[in-house]
Amino acid sequence: MDIELKQTHTGINMSYNFILNYLGYDVHRIGEAIKEMQVPVPLESYIKAFTLHELGHALDRKALMESLPKTIQYYEIKKAHNLNELYSDYTLLAMLIEEHEMNIGFEETAWANAEKLNREFGIVDGESFDKVKNQGMSTYMNFYEKDVQLYNRLIAEQTVQSA
Repeated sequence: MDIELKQTHTGINMSYNFILNYLGYDVHRIGEAIKEMQVPVPLESYIKAFTLHELGHALDRKALMESLPKTIQYYEIKKAHNLNELYSDYTLLAMLIEEHEMNIGFEETAWANAEKLNREFGIVDGESFDKVKNQGMSTYMNFYEKDVQLYNRLIAEQTVQSA
């Protein structure tokens, strides 16, 4: 795979820019993220596993490109509303949850692709790979679950008010 690697200062440890087709990495954030792991892995294993993950996104680039109109729609809606509005209106929160679900699907695909690459090329040991994958997925899942709980609370309040 021929993909450019660029140092960034985004606050995101590693990312795949599917529009411009490059992998970005933030050295400072990688250092912080590895310290946040409940069960640390060697830095080299962490970087290799996340690089495989970002390459997994690159393998899914067509689907990512196809999602661009929906991604822009989410962006525009979020830009038009402040955080209080987004998290107090159940229809807006439902949109955020839908976006989470789309992103989680892309993350799961990227990790599945990364696992295939790792099995084929043996780049990082399986235990370290799983630890990094679990940390990466937990970030997405935690935000999703928190928003689903809030959504359910808002729906329950709406139901009580309507009764």
